[in-house]
Amino acid sequence: MEIKKALYKVVEDKTITWFKNSNEYVVLENTTADILKRLDKNIPIKEIAKGLSKKINVPLEKAEDFIIHLKKEVYDLKNTPKEKIANDYRDIKKPKTYEFIKFYKVNNIIFKVSFLGEKELYHIHPKFDHLTVDAVKTYQHEFDVFIHNNFIFLYVNNTYIGSWSSFDLHYFQGKFSMEFIQKIHQKPEEEWMGVFHASAISNGKKSMLFLGDSGNGKSTSLALLQAHGFTCLADDFVPMDIEKKEVFSFPASISIKKNSLETLLPFYPELETSAEFHFKRLNKIVRYLKPNNTNYLQHLPCNNLIFIKYQKDSGLKCKKISKLDAFQQLIPDSWLSPIPENAQLFLDWFSDVNCYQLMYSENDKMIATVSEIFDNQI
Repeated sequence: MEIKKALYKVVEDKTITWFKNSNEYVVLENTTADILKRLDKNIPIKEIAKGLSKKINVPLEKAEDFIIHLKKEVYDLKNTPKEKIANDYRDIKKPKTYEFIKFYKVNNIIFKVSFLGEKELYHIHPKFDHLTVDAVKTYQHEFDVFIHNNFIFLYVNNTYIGSWSSFDLHYFQGKFSMEFIQKIHQKPEEEWMGVFHASAISNGKKSMLFLGDSGNGKSTSLALLQAHGFTCLADDFVPMDIEKKEVFSFPASISIKKNSLETLLPFYPELETSAEFHFKRLNKIVRYLKPNNTNYLQHLPCNNLIFIKYQKDSGLKCKKISKLDAFQQLIPDSWLSPIPENAQLFLDWFSDVNCYQLMYSENDKMIATVSEIFDNQI
């Protein structure tokens, strides 16, 4: 059976191409993608050049030179697996005692999470504090987190998961959340299509994602919508599975930046006395707001991606945008499965979604517009 090195999906007037060995997505002109398809089938360059020469009316030699350049700079480069830096310290023994031991309850599942010290606790606990329950003897899963030689280690149910340097803490936090979500929904990593750096809201029947650069107001918009009857499915870490191609709930708190407090305090007076957390590396100060979700097992279809932005005195501007523009904003901050079948499912799902850009300055109008999008009125 022929093993494809790439997958191709025509979206609007271009082709989104996924390269298996590097797990990278690139938006290409259709003609360029067609050449790569032929290279994928091991068709000789001279033969490809003949067809290209006729198609775009250029000399055969120029067509051949272009294909050679394309093969070297795109096809071969993207099909080279990325080297992984080996930081394998699995032989290091776990500590015998931990300063902090927390128990988190998600629906009927209890996690025991042990943190060696305050630094380890700080990286994980604030987002899950609302799940804390009293210590119990019986629990379903056990996580161990400790720092050794400036690397942070994660063990799950006594199995070594990985270790990360202090410069890669966001990868550690992502992996912790990935292990967490697998246990909650009893789905191994290969059964997830991807995880999006977004906020997910639900009207009880379906969901939508809010995306945008940090500071654009994703979490603030989510909190406002939660205060007006919508349900928070997930904030920052939004998982989607391959079986149903739906957004799954994730039980982390909503992160609220300091400049959003004035807007949100009328709806959430508890934020006034909430603890502040300073993330110097990210240059932000946040407080955490408990999501209003009561069922962390729920999952819902998602057909709408909203690139949202709060901008003072902008009024309200909502319009559909190019899927290709949306794609290039979505991909960089996402974790997407490296399994070919899952990558194909992702491409198929994305080609059917609606993409919007929503800029607002008045909260009521933003909430009304989101309701209209849910009701397919825009």
